[in-house]
Amino acid sequence: MPIHQPQQRSSSSSERPGVPQAEAALVEHYPRLVRLAYLVLPPALGRHRRVLAAHASVQRALPGVRTTPEAPARARVPAQTRGAARPPAPDDGVTCAYAWMRLRMLRTALAHERRPRWWPGRLPAPAALRPSLPAVWGLRLFPRAGGAAELALDQELSAVPAAVRAAFALRLLEELDEPEAQALLARAGARDPARAVRAARRLGAGDRAGAETLLRSGEFDPCVLRTRPSDLLRRRHRMRAVAGVAALCVVAGGVVALAEEGSAVRLPAGRSMFAPALDPAALLRTAAEEWADTSRVDFTAWPARGDRAEDRQLLGRALRIWGRTPRGTPVSTTPGALPVPPAQPPRLLYAGDVDGAAVVLFHDGGVRVVRYAEPLSGSGTPALDFVRTDDADVTTGAAVVVSRSGDRARFLLAPWISQTTTRDLLRPNTAARALMVRADGVTAAVARPSPGGSCDSWPVMQLRSSERIVEKHAFLVTDLGDLAPVHLTFTPKPGGGAPARQPREATGGPALLSWARTACSLQALRGTGVRAVNNWDFAEQRLPEGGAPAQWVCTRADTWQGPGRVLVQFLGPDPSLTAPGTVVGNARDTALCSRFGQHVLGGTHWRAPSGRWYVLAAGSRAVSRIEATGAVRETAAGTTLAVRAPRNASVELTARLREGGSLTAVR
Repeated sequence: MPIHQPQQRSSSSSERPGVPQAEAALVEHYPRLVRLAYLVLPPALGRHRRVLAAHASVQRALPGVRTTPEAPARARVPAQTRGAARPPAPDDGVTCAYAWMRLRMLRTALAHERRPRWWPGRLPAPAALRPSLPAVWGLRLFPRAGGAAELALDQELSAVPAAVRAAFALRLLEELDEPEAQALLARAGARDPARAVRAARRLGAGDRAGAETLLRSGEFDPCVLRTRPSDLLRRRHRMRAVAGVAALCVVAGGVVALAEEGSAVRLPAGRSMFAPALDPAALLRTAAEEWADTSRVDFTAWPARGDRAEDRQLLGRALRIWGRTPRGTPVSTTPGALPVPPAQPPRLLYAGDVDGAAVVLFHDGGVRVVRYAEPLSGSGTPALDFVRTDDADVTTGAAVVVSRSGDRARFLLAPWISQTTTRDLLRPNTAARALMVRADGVTAAVARPSPGGSCDSWPVMQLRSSERIVEKHAFLVTDLGDLAPVHLTFTPKPGGGAPARQPREATGGPALLSWARTACSLQALRGTGVRAVNNWDFAEQRLPEGGAPAQWVCTRADTWQGPGRVLVQFLGPDPSLTAPGTVVGNARDTALCSRFGQHVLGGTHWRAPSGRWYVLAAGSRAVSRIEATGAVRETAAGTTLAVRAPRNASVELTARLREGGSLTAVR
């Protein structure tokens, strides 16, 4: 049974929060509020209108100067927020304002399905007809498409009233218990909130953890959007109608002939605002040796390589598909990498034939790398892949996938890579093996980590940068399903009296031993736009009944977008060097275990060889005391705690820091 954190609640107030507090809450928690509004709004609106209505519902919740005072609801801001490491105090203004903004947003979202008795049943509810911002013309917006599980859940949600959807989202996303959710729905004006909460229990097919994961997926995220043009034919008809009305007005002014001539003007066929950027002749190309004589060592320093780098026809096809993606073209994106045409001529990185396909790689203005691939034979469809790569450096800009086939992949390496080897993280005592690289920078086929099933190996590439740049060192990268491989690093446990350690390359013995026991946890990060992952050995604990040492590790994944995810892992004593650790904590969208969140606390149940059960806890170096409450009560000075407790005991863990402040255990 997991270790529980104390519930974080704000005290109610007799007055509404001020506009500055409400605005701060809106800025801090905007993606969370918009996701909640999107889930509550009726799916019958369609994804485009639902996205805009979700943003409008949240933005409309911001109070005006004359907003009627009302008491904010009691709130618990979920631990996934950036401030989870330091829970807000009971009277924290932003926390109260967040609860108040959430209440106002729910009232607006629930009103979209509420019709007066006299209102015609076929017409939308009056709230849905109210003009609001944001407004978008000429584009259709929709979240990223999910899989079969997300589609099934969306269909299940569309079959229940808005109050039931709201109760379901409040229970899973906001982590409210049933009485809290029922009280909040009542304040928001829901009809029969108790019935809505009961009905919400039946959603999600009984798998609450799985349903929560689905609700947090891109399918239900109206802040990460894809765009497509609206119905161009209908839009053209409407424009013609508007032009006709304008012509009539001009006729009334006595310039009939001139107006008719002007209404027939058309732009040249095939031209658009993106046309200059889609010209193969305008492609940017970096000189072959510029990477060795520049202070910016990233994708902008890559020269154009490949035996088809001068093939204007191939480059033209790739740019045309990118600029106007035909229906049915396979497109993949990482979070934050929008599949839109380039605003300026992109940089050519590579064009050549790889594994039966013509592959072209572009770099788009420091933000994205785009891969175009068309089959060399047969009737296959060209495909596009987009990955976000802003602020890449020597390590995160060191390689790009050019081809995947089955369980193997080929990479195009940066020009500053002088040595390439491969190794298996699950065999830390096995030496790295040399990897062949073609003259154009494309590697031989490299084994990929298995995307599912058993985790019996974890291949990585060990690359070494050239002595021609100052940062001459070896580093590890691994394939997690995106175009850009992920940089792996390691932070050793703190030494006695030494300053806090910094992340370093994961090529030494302690780093390889740490990754040997945690590599399989990388499975959970596939396809999520991860840039780098660091293993931080934040504590060592002597276990009860013998004093064998155990390690506590915080595995932090940083994405190209910025938000991070952490897994707290417990590495108990084991004769095997590759025995997987136990994930005891999981937090999303958090600064924990980074330079902006340097304090962490973890806890777990552990069974001793004697068969007795204990609750274990460990904190980072600044922890001065750990306290367990709930089924057992115990306090321990220092960074670790161990107390006898039943196997399923519900225990809450908190810690005090030497310089003040407190922590709750990541769960």
